[in-house]
This record gives sequence, C-alpha cells and structure tokens, in this order.
Amino acid sequence: MRRMLAAALCFALLAHAAEAVEESAAGDVPEASSGADSSATSDDVGGDPLERINRGIFAFNETLDRYALEPVATGWDKVVPELVQTALGHFFDNLALPVRFANDLLQAKPVQAYETFWRGVVNTTFGLGGFLDVASMHGIAKSDEDFGQTLGYWGTPPGPYLVLPLLGPSSPRDTVGIAVDSFGSVYTYFVPFWASAAARSVDLVNDRAAVLETLREERAAAFDWYAAVRNAHKQYRENRVRDRAEEEEGSDGEDLYYFEEDALE
Repeated sequence: MRRMLAAALCFALLAHAAEAVEESAAGDVPEASSGADSSATSDDVGGDPLERINRGIFAFNETLDRYALEPVATGWDKVVPELVQTALGHFFDNLALPVRFANDLLQAKPVQAYETFWRGVVNTTFGLGGFLDVASMHGIAKSDEDFGQTLGYWGTPPGPYLVLPLLGPSSPRDTVGIAVDSFGSVYTYFVPFWASAAARSVDLVNDRAAVLETLREERAAAFDWYAAVRNAHKQYRENRVRDRAEEEEGSDGEDLYYFEEDALE
C-alpha cells in the first residue's frame, strides 16, 4: 500500500509540475521571486518555473528540519559513537546495493554491475551483514546509481527544478526515479512495515547527524539558502548523470540538502 501511495504522490507532483510549466509558457504564472541568484539559473537545464511553489515547500522542509530533525540528530550525534554511526552508514548503503546493481545493468555498465554485485556479497558475508565496508578495503569500486540517473543516461531531460515535501530537491525525472527505485528495495518485501519505517528513520537521523556542522556553516554563509541548495543540487545531479570523476572548476559538487532522494521507500 505504501508503495502505491508513494507512486501516487510522485505522479501527482509530476502532473502539477507539467501543468505549471504549461501555464508559465502561456504567461499565467506569477513572476518568480527576486531572491539572490534566483535568475542566475534561469537558463539552466529545466530552470525554476515553479520557484514560488518550491520556496513554500522548501520553507516547510526547513521548519521541520530546524525544530524536529536537527535536534534529534544533534542528540544522536552526542550519544552514538562515531564508529557506530559509520557502521550504520555502511549497513544502509549495503541494503541499497540491489537497486544500484539493477541501475548499473539498465545503464549498460556490466563491469560496474559486476563490482556492485561483489560489493554486496563481500560486505554481507565478511562485513558482518554490511556494517563493515570490507569491499572498499579490497579495492572493489562503489557505484551510486539510481533510476533518475538511468533516465538521464538515456537522454531524458530533468525538467524543471522541483522541491518535494519531506524529500527535498528533485525534478520530474528524479521523482519518477524515486517511485521506481522504491519498488526495487528488496528488503522491504521481507520485513514488516514498522521495521522498515524504523530503519529508514534511523538511516535519516544518522545521515543528518553526519552533516550537522556543514549545513550550519552553509546556511549561515548563504545569502539565499534556497537558491544555494537549488544550484548545488542541480549541478550535483548533472555530475552524477554524466559520471564526472571531477567537478568542473568553480562548481559545487555536493548536494547541500540532507534529505535522501530515495527516502520514500
């Protein structure tokens, strides 16, 4: 049931985005806000015709983070040793390998798929179920493919920038990717919903705890935090789709937003 709800949410958002873009082309959407850097990406792939709607959802996500997620993550960071946080990160990363393996194959990358498969075997068998990243110790490369990247790999444009409630920065293409990848999370078919939800909550809090200081510094330094997140996210996703090993000079190569794109599982 929750997978059907996830898909319904994603495609409802896509329909709304498409409608808004059509209205924008017809001149019916109000002019976007004039915050710093808001016009800097008007010519970027997809642009930001939904900026007014996106800013409202972004403000909701920020409020939720400041008054709920960040305090919990701060407490988590104080009581959970860094070694345990790292082990949990490895464990949840290992759980995502079946989806990454499938997307390796869909992108016609057999060598990468082979390495992803063996990462799963090695870390599950010799890494205490994935809590230790033994594969990296032995030089087995790590991939981080998702279905949004797969669509981009085969030429699907991202479409307009889109902020999703709770999930954060995305695009119509990546929203479809979230829905498809959610069906590929194998472990969710074998564990009760409450256990899956609890695991995702721990994963989210653990990830948030890892970037507490980084986000505080970035927020404080940004004149327009929304625009900073948008620009960094769009560059980050473009780099991921193109498998860029190194960032272009002057570009910000990391996604500043903390909500995982595959969190809707």
